[in-house]
Amino acid sequence: MLRRVLFWGIAGTAVAFLIFGKHLHSYVGTAAGWVQDSVKQAVPMEFEIDRARNMVKDIMPEIRKNMQIIAKEEVEVDRLSQEIDQLSKKQEKDRADLTSLRDDLTSGGSTLKFAGRVYTVDQVKGDLANRLERYKTSDATLASLHEMQDARQKSLDAARQKLDEMLAQKRQLEVDVENLEARLKMVEVAQTSSSYNFDNSELGHCKDLISDLRTRLSVEEKMVNVEGDLQGEIPVDQPANATDNIAQRVTEYLNGPATAGSNTSDVKVAEVSVSK
Repeated sequence: MLRRVLFWGIAGTAVAFLIFGKHLHSYVGTAAGWVQDSVKQAVPMEFEIDRARNMVKDIMPEIRKNMQIIAKEEVEVDRLSQEIDQLSKKQEKDRADLTSLRDDLTSGGSTLKFAGRVYTVDQVKGDLANRLERYKTSDATLASLHEMQDARQKSLDAARQKLDEMLAQKRQLEVDVENLEARLKMVEVAQTSSSYNFDNSELGHCKDLISDLRTRLSVEEKMVNVEGDLQGEIPVDQPANATDNIAQRVTEYLNGPATAGSNTSDVKVAEVSVSK
């Protein structure tokens, strides 16, 4: 079965190539586009508007996803801000301790006493050196945290701006869909009020039926009038023309119309002659 399908497919392609030649791709593409346009034109406008409305609603999941990303980033930025605050306070204390030890070390004594314990100068120097290295490391860490905070804040601002734009575009799309629906309603109203309304609705069928009935009644009325004329009855309701003299019309036809100089006696003689 598969071989037969492949055979006929290859054969059809070969025949099409022989007919259209190198323009086969153009014909196929044009035919596909023509079919696609025809199918789109056949889809009712109400269906397309509902599809557009559903597509606008489908944007909400993406908007909610961006909202979640923004909310998570806001939490991270807040946590980073708290970490920076804590480290900054610790650095302030460490700086004060370094300053105090330095001042005590430079006082010139051979021993130094802190919290009830006595330390030599070398011990104080070693502790001061260690404190300085930790302070430098914390200072570098604090600078990195500040850079990270700035980068995340910029990313958060960009995400918020993107979300605002998406919400604005969604609202605009909703307005556009409503406007399209309103315009469609106006077109339907105009089509309904038009005398050339070619629709398949029940209203259209009813209007067609009434129009057919009017036509049939008009035909019946004309047929009744024609049948009355064909009966050959004398129209009693119409008065006879008293001046319609058949004898005079015969005389005028045979002898020609009477001239202006003819007298009434000639007409009477002609009438008598005809009667004889």
